[in-house]
Amino acid sequence: MYVTPIVLSVLCTAACIWGASAAPKNVTATLVFKVSNKTQSKSPSSTQGANGTAQPTVYVSEDLEEPVPKDRRLRLSEEKPADKKAKVVKKKVKIVKTVKVVTKVKEEKTSPGAGGTEEEHCPPLGLESLRVSDHQLRASSIKRYGLGSHRGRLNIQSGIYDDDFYDGAWCAGEKNQNQWLEVDARRLTRFTGVITQGKNSIWTDDWVTSYKVQVSNDTHTWKTCKNGTEEVIFKANKDPDTPVLNKLPTPIVGRYIRINPQTWFENGTICLRAEILGCPLPDPNTVFMWEQEPQPTDKLEFKHHNYKEMRKLMKKVNEDCPNITRVYSIGKSYLGLKMYVMEISDNPGQHELGEPEFRYVAGMHGNEVLGRELMLNLMEYMCQEYKKENPRIVRLIKETRIHLLPSMNPDGYEMAYKLGSELSGWGIGRWNYQGLDLNHNFADLNTPLWDAEDNEQVPEHFPNHYIPIPEYYTMVAPETRAIIDWMQKIPFVLSANLHGGELVVSYPFDMARSYWMAKELTPTADDAMFRWLATVYASSHRIMSDDNRRICHYDNFMRVGNIINGANWHTVAGSMNDFSYLHTNCFEVTVELSCDKFPHEVELPIEWENNKESLLLYIEQVHRGIKGVVRDKDTNQGVPEAVIVVDGLNHDIRTAVDGDYWRLLNPGEYEVTAKAEGYHPSTKYCHVSYEDRPTICDFYISKTPKQRLKELLANGKKLPKELLLRIRQLRNRKLKSRSPK
Repeated sequence: MYVTPIVLSVLCTAACIWGASAAPKNVTATLVFKVSNKTQSKSPSSTQGANGTAQPTVYVSEDLEEPVPKDRRLRLSEEKPADKKAKVVKKKVKIVKTVKVVTKVKEEKTSPGAGGTEEEHCPPLGLESLRVSDHQLRASSIKRYGLGSHRGRLNIQSGIYDDDFYDGAWCAGEKNQNQWLEVDARRLTRFTGVITQGKNSIWTDDWVTSYKVQVSNDTHTWKTCKNGTEEVIFKANKDPDTPVLNKLPTPIVGRYIRINPQTWFENGTICLRAEILGCPLPDPNTVFMWEQEPQPTDKLEFKHHNYKEMRKLMKKVNEDCPNITRVYSIGKSYLGLKMYVMEISDNPGQHELGEPEFRYVAGMHGNEVLGRELMLNLMEYMCQEYKKENPRIVRLIKETRIHLLPSMNPDGYEMAYKLGSELSGWGIGRWNYQGLDLNHNFADLNTPLWDAEDNEQVPEHFPNHYIPIPEYYTMVAPETRAIIDWMQKIPFVLSANLHGGELVVSYPFDMARSYWMAKELTPTADDAMFRWLATVYASSHRIMSDDNRRICHYDNFMRVGNIINGANWHTVAGSMNDFSYLHTNCFEVTVELSCDKFPHEVELPIEWENNKESLLLYIEQVHRGIKGVVRDKDTNQGVPEAVIVVDGLNHDIRTAVDGDYWRLLNPGEYEVTAKAEGYHPSTKYCHVSYEDRPTICDFYISKTPKQRLKELLANGKKLPKELLLRIRQLRNRKLKSRSPK
C-alpha cells in the first residue's frame, strides 16, 4: 500500500496519509530529503530508444555463488550480532578455562526439552490476519461500536474520522483496572506471548502501558499469569504504533485468554490492538480441530527468505531448470544488495520476435513481504510443472517471456525481516534506506500531459505516450533508477506490482487530475482495459472473490468488485503504474495481496493457494488484443519506433527494435494505423475476438519520396536523371510562385 503526498490542511493530510496505509505519524518530511550526493545525479536517459526500441544492453546472467558485500551499513539479517558476541565470549572462556560451563548453558538454551523452545516459536492465533473472527473477540466494555472488541487487532488501521464504525482499536467504556479484551481460541491452546499496540488515530493518543494476562477454560474461572507466586504485570506500549511483545514466563494452557490493562497513557484512555501467540493442542472433543484450510499439494518452500536464502532458492530453481530459466541483476540497492530477476522463457536471455514480455515486481515496500514469497513460489512452481509437462505452464513459457523481480527494496526488507512478522509493525521497512517511498519516486509525467491537453497540444505538439522524463527529475533512488533502466531496455507489455495490507486491485491513474483533491476518479484512455485486467486478478483470488469475507481495515472494496481506480482511492504522484503507462508501452496495476502486510510463516501455504490461479491467469492476459510487425515494404525489415494508433483511444504505443508490437485491447473492431517518420501511414481494421489468442495485425509501410532522397544523399549515391529533372521542376515552380507579379 502506498501513502498520499497531498498536504493542504489537517483533514486532507489525514485522509492522504492514514486513509491509505497509515504510515507512522511521527515520520516527517525530513526523511524524504535524506539523499546522498551519489543519488542526486542527472535524471535517467531520455525516451530515445526506450522500451526496447533501440538495441538494449543485455543483462548478464548472475553468478549466485559470489559473496555478499560486507561493507554495508545495514547488517544483513542472517549476520546476527549475537554470533559476534558469542565469539567474544568464547575467547574469554578460553582464557579463564570455563568452556564446559558455557557449553552446558548453551545446550540448555537450545535443547528442545529445556526452557520450552517449542512454545517460544508458537505462531499468532490470527487476529491480524483475520483467521480469528469477530465472534471470537469480547470485551468488558466498549466506548462505542467503532471501538468494539472486533477492532482490537494488531496493525488494524482506522478511517479518517474518530467517530465512525471503523476506528483504530478496542477502547474500554470505563477507565479502571477491571477492563479486559478476551480472545476465544476455540480449542485448548498453549499460550506463550502477547503483542500489543495502542490506538491507530491521527487525532488522539491512547495506549496501555501495563497489563495482566488471564487464562480460562470456561470463562468463569480465571487463572492469572504468575512468575512464581507473584502475579506478573507486563510492561506494554510507549507509543501507539510500535508493537511490544511480552513472552509469558511459563506457557499457560487454556481456551480463553484475556488482556487486563492496569495502567494507560495518562492523557488518554484504555485502548489497544493485540495479537496472541499460542500453539493449539490436540483435543478430540472439539469440532474445531476438524476445520482445516485447504492445504496446497505443490511441494514448494513455504518460508520467509532473507537475502541469502532468496539467492539460494533462485540458484536452485535455475539449476533445476537451466533450459527455461536465467537469473540476472538489474542494479543494486542503496546499500549494495543486488536486485535479482528470474527470467522464465523457452529461450532465456533473448527477445523473440512476436513474443510478449511480462513482469511481476514485488517488495517495493520492504515490509509488504507476501509478494516476495509468492514470486519465489511461482518460480519453483513453473519449473516443477514444466518438467511435469503441464500443458498450461508449457504454453505460457513457450509463448511468453516472463520476468519475476521478488525484491525491489531489499534494504527495507532486511529491516522488517530482523524484527519479524508481528514486530515490524505497519511502517518499519516500508521505505528504502534513504527514507524514500519508492512508489512516490518515479517521475510525475501526468502533470505535463494534462497541461498539454488543457492547451490542446496533444497529440500534434505533445505526445500522448512515451512522455520524456523532465530534466528537473533528479532525486532518484538507485532502486528506482534500476527499474526505469529496466523498463527502457525491455519492451514490456503487461505488469503488476505486488503490495500488501489490503485486498484490492488498483489501476491507473494513481494521481488525481485535480491536484487539491485527496481522491478523485481519474481514468486513463484505456480505462476499460485496465478494469478488465484488475477484475481478472480480483475475481480469481480466493479471498477477494468471497462476498462474505471481513473487510481488512475500513474500506469495503467488495461493493466495487474489489477493484478501484488508484486516484479514487488515494492520490499518488510519481507512482510506478502511471510512469509505466506514460513512459513505456506497458500496462501495470497494483495488487494488494492480503490484509496482513507480513503474514506469519504458517500462513504462507494458504496465501499461495489464495493467489496461485490469479497469478497465472493475469500473465495470460498479455496475449489479449492485437500484435504484429511493422515492416518496410521495400526491404521487409522491421521498423523500430513506429507508432501504433488505435482510433478512439488517445494513447499510442510504439514498435520494438525488430518492428514487433503488442497492443492490449478488449474484444471489438478497431481501426488501427501504423506510422513512422519518413513513411506513409498505413491503416487497417483489426478484429479482437473473445479467444485467449491475440489477433495478428501486420503492417507494410512505404518510404516517402523525401525519405528516399535523404537516404540516397546520405549514402553518397547519384540521383537518377528523372528525379533530378523532377526536383528542378519543383524548384522552378517554387521560385515562380515567390516572384512578384
